[in-house]
Amino acid sequence: MAGASLLTLLDDIATVLDDVAVMSKMAAKKTAGVLGDDLALNAQQVSGVAAERELPIVWSVAKGSFRNKLILVPAALLLSSIFPGLIMPLLVIGGLFLCFEGAEKILEKLFHHDENTEHPLEDSANSVVEFEQKKIAGAIRTDFILSAEIIVIALGTVKGQLMTTQILVLSLIAVLMTVGVYGLVACIVKLDDLGFYLKRQSQSEGVLFLVGQGLISFAPKLMKFLTVVGTIAMFLVGGGIIVHNIPLMHHWIEPIILDIPNLAIAQALLPSIVNGLVGLVAGFITVGVVALAIKIKDTIN
Repeated sequence: MAGASLLTLLDDIATVLDDVAVMSKMAAKKTAGVLGDDLALNAQQVSGVAAERELPIVWSVAKGSFRNKLILVPAALLLSSIFPGLIMPLLVIGGLFLCFEGAEKILEKLFHHDENTEHPLEDSANSVVEFEQKKIAGAIRTDFILSAEIIVIALGTVKGQLMTTQILVLSLIAVLMTVGVYGLVACIVKLDDLGFYLKRQSQSEGVLFLVGQGLISFAPKLMKFLTVVGTIAMFLVGGGIIVHNIPLMHHWIEPIILDIPNLAIAQALLPSIVNGLVGLVAGFITVGVVALAIKIKDTIN
């Protein structure tokens, strides 16, 4: 009897693990788009910091991301079981926050750009520490919203499954996404260091020297590109969250997309363009509302 019970237990475990593998694969596919935006947004966070501080900052943000998911996974499971109606408004608030940050970045670039705020003086230790802490805090806030969307998307793929399967799938997705994103970010920010290393290892104008020189030239251009992409991603992700979680807006936009000519490129690009435009408008409206609220508060005080 004991042997039979053990075999039954092992069979149940194998079935659960098989379900987890299948569900995790489905969840990973559905969250791949957000993963790309997450990568772009986080890679830009180390721009302007000293080379020797890049990996420590990435590691600090990665630890913050793990803490975010340690909060989000049980919170998502609890909300979906007890208050499923709260998930949508919370996601919309998060989407508005992303759009708000994107709009603030644009306004700061256009009207309040100060080189010293982006590149603090090296001889000012307090300034450098404050600059890094601000970068880390901002990256962790952004990660929280993106992680929330990833967890909710993954939760949607395991809806109706056993609670054990849901917990295992969400936990696995949370760990894999965090390791994947910040592992890639770490590789991106150290491309120039790899270039310098290859140049040092080469004895002459050989292949290693040329590859190293190419990486050194390419790395800053890539970081500038990711900074732009990261800002655009804020509007794409934030606008997408707003569009997909406000039924009235989703039902209003969907027929417009379906009415366009049946071209593969148009069908693929238009939803992203619409999400970006919605995010852009929502971001600037939110900036205006926040500025007005601050002005009213200051007047009252």
